[in-house]
Amino acid sequence: MSRHPKAVPNDLSVGEMARRAGVPVSTLHFYESEGLIESWRTAANHRRYDRRELRRVAVIRVAQSLGISLAECRDMLKDLPCDRPLGKADWAAVSTEWRARLDRRLALLMRMRDRLDQCIGCGCLSLEACPLYNPSDALSKDGPGPRRWLDDA
Repeated sequence: MSRHPKAVPNDLSVGEMARRAGVPVSTLHFYESEGLIESWRTAANHRRYDRRELRRVAVIRVAQSLGISLAECRDMLKDLPCDRPLGKADWAAVSTEWRARLDRRLALLMRMRDRLDQCIGCGCLSLEACPLYNPSDALSKDGPGPRRWLDDA
């Protein structure tokens, strides 16, 4: 939380921010404690938000709905300026990194979708083709986890 000497035009109270963002006040407090958004206190000690924080909350909510962690959101949002309106170049710089991450995640999701209906619980007799079959834990020499699924992600 930062301190501003006076209210900023179009700033929002915590209740207004919560209503506009579609989240409980406790979510705003949590996002703030996690360094995802910022507020300030007025001389009367009231919490206020710059209206531009609504965009950050929207991005966080959509990202969370897609399984993106708050840590990843914080990592992306940390490079966006808080002291001025965001421009196209600001979003372009951030979106380049995120586009690559999302492309990798999409590829892995599609691979998992395509392989799940082939092997999970199928009882097939084609163990040589099964991406989960690992006789004598032979793949452990390559590292932990589902090696056949993640190595080519």
